[in-house]
Amino acid sequence: MLEVCDAHSYYGEAHVLHGVSLDVHPGEVVALLGRNGMGKTTLIRSIMGLSPPELRQGRICWKGEQINGLAPHEIANRKVAIVPQGRRLYPSLTVTEHLTMLKRASATHGWTVAKAFELFPRLAERRQHRGNQLSGGERQMLAVARALMIDPELILMDEPSEGLAPVMVQHVEGILLDLKQAGLGILLVEQNLYSALAVSDRVYILETGRIVHAARTAAVAGTPGVLDRFLGVH
Repeated sequence: MLEVCDAHSYYGEAHVLHGVSLDVHPGEVVALLGRNGMGKTTLIRSIMGLSPPELRQGRICWKGEQINGLAPHEIANRKVAIVPQGRRLYPSLTVTEHLTMLKRASATHGWTVAKAFELFPRLAERRQHRGNQLSGGERQMLAVARALMIDPELILMDEPSEGLAPVMVQHVEGILLDLKQAGLGILLVEQNLYSALAVSDRVYILETGRIVHAARTAAVAGTPGVLDRFLGVH
């Protein structure tokens, strides 16, 4: 579904990604792990066509079509959604307004506001609350629900558990597994190692802008030396 081939991305003259290659298939969660500052968010932004950074070399393909060079809304129109780090909600819009502003007028199936409220009952209860009136967990639910409104086939998630209480992290994990079961592909950037290992099928580890390890999640979880060497987890 998604294929990144030899991606080199820059912020000005700063070379951040050095030949990154990875892929994501339908119905799987692929975790992108690494310490802070290794280029994980840069890769998410490069895939989504957000600027900065600037992709100067390599290809990003969606279902065989090269999409690097397209505007972000053109990539979104191909059913690629993003849940950005920090949620990026509008403080003055209500929960319902966040969801209806992105819903395609022509959509006759797939994700609807009603279906999103079924997945997130708490948002249904808070539907008239503004973005700045929600808790951290509620904001994360809304960021995911908003992404679903374009009926995506792939979701790029950047640090979905950031700042959440443990019980809410478990709730987010359950949502990711539900979306995976529904056939969505998910590229997950996550600092919470144990949360990432709990939901992912495969893992890529990024270090100083390079993929230094790639394996099935079970293989990574069962190899403490890999976690220690690349992530500093004993």
